[in-house]
Amino acid sequence: MANAWFETVAEAQRRARRRLPKGVYGALVAGSEKGLTVDDNLRAFDELGFAPHTAGLSNKREMVTRVMGQDVSMPVLISPTGVQAVHPDGEVAVARAAAARGVAMGLSSFASKPVEEVVAANPQTFFQMYWVGTRDEMLARMDRAKRAGAVGMIATLDWSFAYGRDWGSPFIPSKIDFEAARKYAPQVLVRPRWLLDFARTGRIPDLTVPNMVATPGETPPTFFGAYGMWMQSPMPSWEDVAWLRSQWDGPFMLKGVMRVDDARRAVDAGVTAISVSNHGGNNLDGTPASIRALPAVAEAVGEQVEVLLDGGIRRGSDVAKALALGARAVMIGRAYLWGLAANGQAGVENVLDLLRDGLGSALTGLARESTADLSRDDVVVPPGFERRLGVDEPDAPVETVRPRTRKAARPA
Repeated sequence: MANAWFETVAEAQRRARRRLPKGVYGALVAGSEKGLTVDDNLRAFDELGFAPHTAGLSNKREMVTRVMGQDVSMPVLISPTGVQAVHPDGEVAVARAAAARGVAMGLSSFASKPVEEVVAANPQTFFQMYWVGTRDEMLARMDRAKRAGAVGMIATLDWSFAYGRDWGSPFIPSKIDFEAARKYAPQVLVRPRWLLDFARTGRIPDLTVPNMVATPGETPPTFFGAYGMWMQSPMPSWEDVAWLRSQWDGPFMLKGVMRVDDARRAVDAGVTAISVSNHGGNNLDGTPASIRALPAVAEAVGEQVEVLLDGGIRRGSDVAKALALGARAVMIGRAYLWGLAANGQAGVENVLDLLRDGLGSALTGLARESTADLSRDDVVVPPGFERRLGVDEPDAPVETVRPRTRKAARPA
């Protein structure tokens, strides 16, 4: 029997690609339009280097921190992602893995498992909201999350609804019916292990989003049904952000902040945390990598709110780079999904272990005893790396990089 353990997130992705039907894998890789942002999220981390020491290193590797009111074992959180058809246990398996490793869980409104089950698996769960429907409908969903025991709120409000991918979009049915089964059959037959996993549970992915209704047991919309509601909802104003924040009496994160001026307005709206994020390259293509925007945002508001980084994290050294440039913690998305696809809950735990070990190695090489000690002095930031968006001073020069040949969509 092959060893289920994998030594890198890249290997987890390779196994996920071999295991998942083409359409499911393509939905995870995603990205929009030409994939400029998808590629830049990874390339930017490659451009950053380290300034290691030779002697005076420490065996101590302190990673415990506090994020959004929660004590966590390391500065890595699970980012909310949509319907997880990669494994029958979906977000519940992820929540269990996160709890086993002492990290907090972000749960999407578009998740495939109800918030009650996820909170039961990991009490350190933050519920993520979209600006969908009326205020009363949003309040009802927030109240449900609160009753379930969610300890924090994440708001994802911006979306350009960019679509069309140069490498082609995967077929994603609105529901599993005869026509969808017919179209997916050729993909599924060559990926029998994925089908077997679901067959053992006696059910197939129904592509519904149970957290988009006010009460458990209520008939939920399909993913595309909820997505259509989102597209038809009016875009929220900063006054709406302040109202939404006022409806939640605990930690509140605004996700998707890339500009200094937006970060300052988020502080004024009363949020307690922001996530510097470009939605993994799935939103407006051509948006810079989130790590490029992080230093300016952290410098501007880092003393007033918690600043997190989301996008492009694939190894522990990436976590160290983000912390050195001002992030309190990072959020991971595709990295844990690859692990989930490769080996279920154990695969997610594997990914978290890899990030912990890699972060520890970086601390040792940089002669830092704690993640709290990391600073800009520990990284090599090349000229023109940063993107100081939303400031009065001129932006850093933008380097022209010829896009790599795209044989398949690259994760962000």
